[in-house]
Amino acid sequence: MDRGYARRRACVAGRKRPRRRSAELGITFAVYGENEAAERIIPFDIVPRVFLHDEWTRLSEGLVQRVEAINAFLDDIYGERRILKEGILPEDLVLGNAQFRPEIAGIRPPHGVWAHICGIDLVRTGPDDFFVLEDNARTPSGVSYMLENREAMLRLCPELFREFRVAAVDSYPDLLLETMKSVAPHGTGRTRPACC
Repeated sequence: MDRGYARRRACVAGRKRPRRRSAELGITFAVYGENEAAERIIPFDIVPRVFLHDEWTRLSEGLVQRVEAINAFLDDIYGERRILKEGILPEDLVLGNAQFRPEIAGIRPPHGVWAHICGIDLVRTGPDDFFVLEDNARTPSGVSYMLENREAMLRLCPELFREFRVAAVDSYPDLLLETMKSVAPHGTGRTRPACC
């Protein structure tokens, strides 16, 4: 039996371990809107979603543009409301939405950023095509799943990371902390954001 085949078999055989670890660590999610919104263990797929560097670069540029658009929209509806005044969106669609917070209208967040962390769920619809399923700008919890899935893959198939140039994701917590620090109120005497 060739070594490559044996390694692939070992990877596949280990696919149940991440599920047990997720259960032990309490890495779960709830499907809201279902009658039984019981916590479910995050699914783990032994087959990773692979993006070539150029493909990821193009996709990343589009995702950054999307988050900038989300922030521009929020800045407008809590500011001048031009999108409503110009009739692009009906007022009741925005102002009548249960998630709209009238008490923050007129407030300008640090750096003009309303949504600091966004989780954008994508689906590949063709070789070069993607659709956005949803934007998670309130509580983008999916990043924790991504980090845990990477840890699981590193434990199960370390040879994949030695043989291929896989982009690192372990700097995410540090980048998140820097983002939180950058928008923390000045003059509070805190050396770190209140949530950390």
